Amino acid sequence: MSTTWLALSHGRSVARSEIPTVELNEFAKTLAAARADGARLAQLFGHRTAPDAMTVYAIVGRPADGDYAVCSTELRGPDPLAYPAATSAWPAAQAFERELAEEHGVIPTGHPWLKPLRYKPTVSGAPAPWGPFRPDVPIPGDYPFYRVEGEEVHEVAVGPVHAGVIEPGHFRFMCHGEDVLHLEIVLGYQHRGVEALLMHPHPVRAIMAAETIAGDASIAHATAYAGALEGLADVEPSGRANMIRAAALELERLANHVGDLGALSLDVGYLPCASYLGRLRGDFLNLTLDICGNRFGRNLVRPGGVAFDIEPARAASLRDRLTKFQGELLPVLDLLFSSSSVLARFEGTGAVSGETAEEIGLVGPAARASGLELDVRHDHPTGVYRFFAIPVATESSGDVYARAAIRWVEIQRSLVFLQDVLKGAWEGDLRRPLGALRPNALAMGVSESWRGEAMHVAITDGDGRIEKVKAKDPSMHNWFGLAQALRGVAISDFPICNKSFNLSYAGHDL
Repeated sequence: MSTTWLALSHGRSVARSEIPTVELNEFAKTLAAARADGARLAQLFGHRTAPDAMTVYAIVGRPADGDYAVCSTELRGPDPLAYPAATSAWPAAQAFERELAEEHGVIPTGHPWLKPLRYKPTVSGAPAPWGPFRPDVPIPGDYPFYRVEGEEVHEVAVGPVHAGVIEPGHFRFMCHGEDVLHLEIVLGYQHRGVEALLMHPHPVRAIMAAETIAGDASIAHATAYAGALEGLADVEPSGRANMIRAAALELERLANHVGDLGALSLDVGYLPCASYLGRLRGDFLNLTLDICGNRFGRNLVRPGGVAFDIEPARAASLRDRLTKFQGELLPVLDLLFSSSSVLARFEGTGAVSGETAEEIGLVGPAARASGLELDVRHDHPTGVYRFFAIPVATESSGDVYARAAIRWVEIQRSLVFLQDVLKGAWEGDLRRPLGALRPNALAMGVSESWRGEAMHVAITDGDGRIEKVKAKDPSMHNWFGLAQALRGVAISDFPICNKSFNLSYAGHDL
């Protein structure tokens, strides 16, 4: 890749002055060239440096090189600031550029789908370029839905209030009979201003906010946020701390993958597996409870390391219980994936092609189900993942079956990983103090959550104070994938399509 990019990695900082600056009119072309070189878009965000100036940063993942890379461009002038949109050449940028417009009033000219992302007023006070309707309406009562015209075409509106204990989101289906022609997803009901909380000067207070970005991915987000702070402080967690983080992350993956397969079983009426897997999800959550006192891993990961140990006796106990659960779990999953009634509902439903998955930037199991070999643990290994390689599981059909099968395989590989890592003799401090943060620097932390790549970017000012944090949940990439998966599918199959992605509303809304 050209010198317009600077290499970036988890837990390492770079000086802001060293980040290459691309001419404004060349920014979209630079991103398109990176895509042509095999990179994928991991982050794109703006940082106001003055009332009339902004720096836009782009971070791409380079799996072939095993690192990330960053570049920037400068926007100056009276509001509204504008620049040529990257989305036209790289659809994976669509949500990031909509966020830029919504938060800062920046206009990505030529964006083909410039609509509200979370439907909130701009932080800068500049008017968002939404058109004739009001951007300050707190709920999307006048959202500009795309409409399919034609005889017998009808709309079905679902949410934001749903029939169950679930977060709010609105789904607008354009249908012809049972067939879905188009699905538009409107989110933003869970916007909490989390990124402002992540700038808290006390790192423990801030990481508590990171744990709440997506509650079922607390470990993943805390690990990513801690990595960004550790990069700014030039602190490397010990081998023991990294072991505990990795063990907790894989337990988080196990609990959620098992729970998702149970929920998919329920959605197709296969009740024996639904009940059994639901119970086993609780057993895996209780393993995390045994480590830190919280089933979702709250208060475990802390900047510089961890707050709780896994002593040899506890590690042995965890391994014994994992062996027991494995013996109970795998026969049930074999039964699920050999049931003709289940396979008839899974196979061919909600398919996303590999080409579409790459274009729109899918990550995690959703990407791997469409044949994209992307996994942070493999492409950008950190901590103990540098020593314990986990093979990347892929499928090619991109349907509900593939997304379920990826979970099936990853459950087995996480069980093997945990048995290996928990019997190691890991040494070192549980937690190392951070100290002062590097001034005028940028650092990034990343982890492979059970949904995919979670990333946190932190930027400091001249005094070493954090002046910007940009968080990303993998749902930011994947909600548009769910919309694509529903095209040509019967609306009655929406529940299993939705559950096969199982994205976070709160993680997207921030």
